[in-house]
Amino acid sequence: MTTVASEKSKSITSLLNGTITSIKGVVPIQHEINKPQLLQQSLKISFGVLIGITGDIKGKIVLSGDTSVFGSIGQAMFGMPLEGEMLSSFSGELGNMIAGQLSTNIVENGIKTDITAPTIIEGNTTLSGYEKAIHIKALFESVGELGIYLLVD
Repeated sequence: MTTVASEKSKSITSLLNGTITSIKGVVPIQHEINKPQLLQQSLKISFGVLIGITGDIKGKIVLSGDTSVFGSIGQAMFGMPLEGEMLSSFSGELGNMIAGQLSTNIVENGIKTDITAPTIIEGNTTLSGYEKAIHIKALFESVGELGIYLLVD
């Protein structure tokens, strides 16, 4: 393996580990995280949030799930049900918190990144045009599943 490929692999591993650590630190619900899987097709989403990643690694982090999952996470964090515009706003902020914590986590490995403002995804959407996509499932107790996608450019 060339040095460039080795560095990229190391950076992606840091990104994955940083994401898992971020979720553990941000979401106050018992959960289980499945092993990362390489996504072999275009990403299809009906509700979620996309945060761009710039700097040493370029790509996107996408959180995807039913609105009820985002609502339950919001209720666990803020003690009140979230619906409509508040749910969309919270979903973007959840993405910000996880991606921001991710940037903080991986700087310890010498990887400098920044994040973009969140983009809320509603309706049937297909994302493509990335070099590699890694999917992680977070299963939250009594809440449901949140899909985490790392799209590397």
